[in-house]
Amino acid sequence: MNSRQPLFGLTLSQLQDVASQLGMPRFAAKQMADWLYKKNVDSIDQMTNISVKMRSELMTRYEVGRTAPTDVLTSVDGTRKYLFAYAENTAVETAYIPDADRHTLCVSSQFGCKMNCSFCMTGRQGFSGNLTAGQILNQLASIDEHALITNIVFMGMGEPMDNLTEVLSAVEVLTSSWGYAMSPRRITVSTIGIPHAVKQFLEFSEAHLAISLHSPQPSQRAELMPVQKAYPVEDVIALLRQYNWFGQRRLTFEYTMFDHVNDSPEHARQLVNLLRGLPCRVNLIGFNPIPNSTLRGTPAKRMADFRARLEESGLTATIRMSKGGDISAACGMLSTKKKQENEVA
Repeated sequence: MNSRQPLFGLTLSQLQDVASQLGMPRFAAKQMADWLYKKNVDSIDQMTNISVKMRSELMTRYEVGRTAPTDVLTSVDGTRKYLFAYAENTAVETAYIPDADRHTLCVSSQFGCKMNCSFCMTGRQGFSGNLTAGQILNQLASIDEHALITNIVFMGMGEPMDNLTEVLSAVEVLTSSWGYAMSPRRITVSTIGIPHAVKQFLEFSEAHLAISLHSPQPSQRAELMPVQKAYPVEDVIALLRQYNWFGQRRLTFEYTMFDHVNDSPEHARQLVNLLRGLPCRVNLIGFNPIPNSTLRGTPAKRMADFRARLEESGLTATIRMSKGGDISAACGMLSTKKKQENEVA
């Protein structure tokens, strides 16, 4: 049994702790970070500016700890979905989405999810555990397109604010000069809205924030998203109004559109009233149907009409049509399929 701990995913201060424990000079932490995040090595033995003796000592207790994907599907539109098996019969998905010169990676933060949203395949899996910062970052470092990625969105499996410590560590590695040195303006973290976690995220990160809204009506949102009962979105919005959103950080409300459910002119009017005066944009999302669900996506014409109503009332709105429909695009579908296959086997 492998008892060595992974170095990949550790922040600079955590790597300094490793160096201290092993009697290595403090600057060795920066050297390790450089090999892990800039040179993308997969073996400690490749860290050639660290002495052979120190590398040998490191390897008795640690390993790089990167993991290759176990499966990949490629869509006709160029979208690729990767599957990572980090634990027995437990896997997470990562989606690579190319769009002209923009290359977006959608990463997962948990095995399954506790939130049980009615339109989400991941929620049907239940919750199996949190990903570590290393397992989150591995979804970037271990795919073929890792050098192309321009934007990262935490919109895959799981609720990022329910695993905030590891998500913040991952964002620190992504944005620090000793890490991947990405601009925080190229990172978006999506959440159903857990007020105390959102507050902490805004204080410790400069990345963009996206709130999953999906209905302006509290009772309807509670049917779609049971979390509304514990954390009303009205409370989240009240919290967001306390912050300055006129800088470079962006606030988005995600609104998946369901045919004849949340796409009426009245819904548009209520959405405008709910968000009035808050500098934000609304991202209208086409729905990828999931098995055994009565929900269907709103037709493109009605989505366009809904967007026009929002913009006529002063809200900035965009439409994001789902991609990768031919490769189990809805989040959680591929991992659910693999899990069911393993259970049968």
